[in-house]
Amino acid sequence: MSSPELIAALQKNDKAAKKSAFDTYYGKLAAIANRYCKSADQAEEVLNSGFNACFLKLQHQRNLSVSDIGLFFEKEFIVECIAFVKSIRSEYYVSSTVHATDVTTTRNYNLFENNELIDFNHLDTDVLVKSLQQMVPSQRLIFNLHVIDGYSLAEAAALLESSEATVKSNLEKARFNFQKNIEKSLKHIKA
Repeated sequence: MSSPELIAALQKNDKAAKKSAFDTYYGKLAAIANRYCKSADQAEEVLNSGFNACFLKLQHQRNLSVSDIGLFFEKEFIVECIAFVKSIRSEYYVSSTVHATDVTTTRNYNLFENNELIDFNHLDTDVLVKSLQQMVPSQRLIFNLHVIDGYSLAEAAALLESSEATVKSNLEKARFNFQKNIEKSLKHIKA
């Protein structure tokens, strides 16, 4: 079924089209949910609610011109992931208490310099996802949006309803903490 045919069928609330879209895009959207959420349980919850929100948005916008249904699902699903993570207020706002420096360590966590402990080309996907999930939500959101999904800082700031300076600050903290989390994971694996 082509994208226009699938869109037309989804707008008519065709159950076979919904199942087809779910089966087709489940893997990609599950990977996105795992990156944006803190745990597998949260990811499963946001996956189900995100799919439903995407279907509803598609049904209620009759004059929607979408050339690529996959891109539509991905973009709308990311918006739903952000809304879900931000709805967990007690978890989201703890990021203001997290600091990017640690006086007990002398290691340089600049991601733009070579690191003798981490070979980024040969890291296991599970280590990367676990390292992402360990970050505080505000840092996890901006890291996913900017570094992985390719949104500009201005676009990410608009999606997060935040200032560009705050987004940039959280991105720097996220890069620092991401590398620190990878090092911790690798130490546990070697031990």
